Amino acid sequence: MSWLRAHPLAPDAVLAAGVLACMIAGSFVDPHAESGDKWGARTPDPLSLTLMVLAAAVLVLRRRSPMAVLAVTVVLSLVEFVTGDPRAPVAMAVVVALYTVASTTDRPVTWRIALLTMVVLTGVAMLVGPLPWYAQENLGLFAWTGMAAAAGDAVRSRRAFVDAIRERADRAERTREEEARRRVAEERLRIARDLHDVVAHHIALVNVQAGVAAHVMDKRPDQAKEALAHVREASRSALDELRATLGLLRQSGDPEAPTEPAPGLDRLDELAGTFRNAGLTVEVARTDHGTGLPAAVDLAAYRVIQEALTNVRKHAGPAAKAEVSVVRVGPNVEITVLDDGTGTPAGRADDGARAEGGNGAGDGGGGHGLLGMRERVTALGGACTAGPRYGGGFRVHAILPVDGRTAAAADGV
Repeated sequence: MSWLRAHPLAPDAVLAAGVLACMIAGSFVDPHAESGDKWGARTPDPLSLTLMVLAAAVLVLRRRSPMAVLAVTVVLSLVEFVTGDPRAPVAMAVVVALYTVASTTDRPVTWRIALLTMVVLTGVAMLVGPLPWYAQENLGLFAWTGMAAAAGDAVRSRRAFVDAIRERADRAERTREEEARRRVAEERLRIARDLHDVVAHHIALVNVQAGVAAHVMDKRPDQAKEALAHVREASRSALDELRATLGLLRQSGDPEAPTEPAPGLDRLDELAGTFRNAGLTVEVARTDHGTGLPAAVDLAAYRVIQEALTNVRKHAGPAAKAEVSVVRVGPNVEITVLDDGTGTPAGRADDGARAEGGNGAGDGGGGHGLLGMRERVTALGGACTAGPRYGGGFRVHAILPVDGRTAAAADGV
């Protein structure tokens, strides 16, 4: 194969030599002679041999300049028709050249050129050739050129069909790879959001309870033990949720991952209880009891409330109170988390600005919590807003659609 790539004209030279041998052999045969005298019944003259050699020589360039080669072979064949007696079969070269043109051009061009070649060669052979116009050689010339054009067109069509199949296969492979990369990116983002929610929530609680324990360790050891018990419970919950989340990253041959279901609004009271144990007053109001939510919507609602309460505990001040409401309004479920905190650290203000602007690239490392809330909600076709309340405090409001379109969107997330 490397030798053929280095010498691209070699196959055409071999073909040209074979065509020349066939033309020379055919020039010695007289099809109209007696059965025993057909071979050697006639001998080509020097002009006929020259025409055959020239016609075979130009075939070497048939794939580089197919139109030019066809034109030259047609001219040589016409000269042979007019001057050759006995005739030499130079038209063999025309058949090969016409096949090459048909296999390298489109169908309309192929058949226009083929019809022109067939009419010109056959017409000249009938009008000025050495044989009568009705001779079978003239009809054979028409048939052979027509078959050459048809064969070349068939080869071109099959080559185009194979190329189209290969292109579709390559495009399908690229599409599969792009879809796989997209799904991997979405899964990485989802896992990052889950890890942030789990770590931020539980570590914040552990930090608060550890501070309480350190503060009252000497004077009120019973209260310190209670705070440490809450630390142990929060850390255990964090480990369980981390294990469940990281279990998604296991390979097929790894040990079986935990099968605990993802948290949802059915665990809202338990979530509020963990914050109450950390010293935050939380009131929960729900009017969605009995409402079935898609799994992705249920998880997103839980994470929004979890992140909002975590921010209240971190930023709203020690005396803050939080109110959580879950309301079903038509095809949507609305989540609202309010607080009356007076603390306004820069981290919380930056979080709110980023959540409203949708830009997580800023100074400091904050902003990922509210940005993650917004990403979760918008991925399901909902809306999420967060910002200061008039008169003090902070408000997080999320609208999550729960109709059929949401279920379809959740499957694609």
